Amino acid sequence: MKEEAVNINGFECRIISSNGKGPSVVLLHGYMYTSDVWNDIGLLRMLEQKSIPFKAIDMPYGCKSECIPRSNNPDQNADILASIASDDAVIIGASLGGYIALKHCVAHSAGGLMLIAPVMGLQAELVSRYHEITTPICLIYGESDNVVYRDEIKRLAKFLGTAPKIYEKAQHAAYIDQPELFKKDVTDFYGGLYPKQEKNLS
Repeated sequence: MKEEAVNINGFECRIISSNGKGPSVVLLHGYMYTSDVWNDIGLLRMLEQKSIPFKAIDMPYGCKSECIPRSNNPDQNADILASIASDDAVIIGASLGGYIALKHCVAHSAGGLMLIAPVMGLQAELVSRYHEITTPICLIYGESDNVVYRDEIKRLAKFLGTAPKIYEKAQHAAYIDQPELFKKDVTDFYGGLYPKQEKNLS
């Protein structure tokens, strides 16, 4: 596992990454977090131990992220994601990161998409293009989320053609409140997409 500052489209972003076998997992944090959150719950270490390559990037939108300059422009943030995510990458986006991941997937291919309570998922410009997404999707929602309403998630799930997975005793950042369940879901989702890597996931 290494940490470095990478220049992407005029932004200097911190990326925590590890090489491995198979398509990469690309992780997008929420507005209040940095890439450290994935380390804090043990996800990055688990991926490394299973030889699954990953890139956890500090995005310009984060209020605490190690990225210069900062920018809330969704198109600029989506362009950064497009620069680091291959067509077979499994993209994991939490909250605002989920919104950027959705913007990416209406315009680009991806191997898989894991969303944790994405904000602004019902924007008309996105909804009108959701039918174009052919990427397998896992949608996660904390039962006590007070940022994104359950009705929003239900509507989003319907548009995306999936069913939300509800985490009990979890709030908006459900992956923090239920880290072991989340790590298992990541492993199961990735293994289902890329069964040739299954031997690494046991």
